Order: sequence, then C-alpha cells, then structure tokens
Amino acid sequence: MSRPQTLTVSAAASLTDAFTEITEAFEAANPGVTVELNLAASGVLAQQIRQGAPADVFASASAVVMDGLEAEGFLADGTRQDIAANRIVLVTPLDGPPVTGLQDLPDLPRVAIGDPALVPAGMYAQESLQAAGLWDPLEAQLLYGETVRQVLAWVEAGEVPAGIVFVTDAHTSQRVRVVAELPPESHQPIRYPIAVLGKSDAPDLAASFVAFVTGPEGQALLASEGFSPPVEDVP
Repeated sequence: MSRPQTLTVSAAASLTDAFTEITEAFEAANPGVTVELNLAASGVLAQQIRQGAPADVFASASAVVMDGLEAEGFLADGTRQDIAANRIVLVTPLDGPPVTGLQDLPDLPRVAIGDPALVPAGMYAQESLQAAGLWDPLEAQLLYGETVRQVLAWVEAGEVPAGIVFVTDAHTSQRVRVVAELPPESHQPIRYPIAVLGKSDAPDLAASFVAFVTGPEGQALLASEGFSPPVEDVP
C-alpha cells in the first residue's frame, strides 16, 4: 500500500469553487492523497513561490503571471497547459443603482476592481477601462481589492455600488446582478494556465493532478462553475 502523500496546490482565488470540487474528486480517485489548496490572487501566489513557499502545482488566472515564473525557471519543463478561459463583467448589488454599462461608472462614488498589480481580474479591468477612455476619469473613484472575491464581497454587501469581476465569480452569488460584459477585444485573452513547479517534492503526483484538471472530469467541473474551454491561439 502506498504511503500517504500531501500535494500543495496554489490556485487563483477565482478558482476557489472549481478547485475545491476538483480537489475532492482527485482525492477520492487517489486514496491516501491529501491536496492542500492555497488560494489567493495570482500575483500574490507568484510572489510566494519566488520567496520559496512550498508548492507543487500553480494555477494562475493570468498567462502573464505564469510567463514571469516560467522565464525565471520556476516551472517544471513541459508541464504548462491552459485549463480554462473566462470573461469579466460589471456587477451591481441586486438593489443597486441603475447602471447599464461602463459609461455609467463616472457617476458613481466608488467602483471596485482587483488591484491590477496583483489581481488578474483587476489587470483585465484596467485594460478595458483604458480602452473605453475611462481609466483616467475613474482612477480617483477606484477601490482596489486584494482578490477578485473581495471585490465580489464588497458589491454583495452594498459597500460599493459596482465592481468588475470574472463572470465565474458572479456565477457564485445570489446577491449581485450582471449588468454588462466587458468587450473581449478590450483586454488580453483571459487564460488560466497550470503547471508543475520545478521544486515540487512530489513531481509525479503533481503531474497526475494537472492531468486530472485537464482531463474530462476536471474540465467538466470547471465548466459547471462557468469557466469556458481554453482559448485557442489565433495565427
């Protein structure tokens, strides 16, 4: 009988629900294996990895964040794959103001987005607001969340009248309404890459976890939480 094994998976906050389900399914299929999820903003997780925090697998909500780790040699060669795509949307509380799109945001006292320096949803939001010519007019009204889930929580509680989150985050809430999807062409493609980390103490088990996420069951669980299939590269 194989000895108990523990796998540490650092995953973007927007993957919380999907990866909780994936972890449970993976453990059920692999008796004796315990998966410990470390959930935070992708940029924060990347900083932890750079600083030597133990992790076997990293799943990011940003290809750019993963690119940085790959360029610095933190990924196990040949293990990086895209697992999902996503969209960003503008949400308000159910009883929020009559907002219909980005053009209404300058009339609001505050708008919440993830911190663009660390939170991919915030980075995509910034790109879309810049494309719409609204970044400079809105900058003084923006409230930065440490994760996309914090932004969602602020909107749910009515602490801010509007926020920009992934559609999958809005999918988890009964207390917000989606008022608009931000144009996909206004921001870079939203890719979710996953990879085994080069310093993993359990590289074979980590590779098995990645294979599970990219396989039929993992993909079905991601789809059930509102994620789209990985974005195809366009020549």
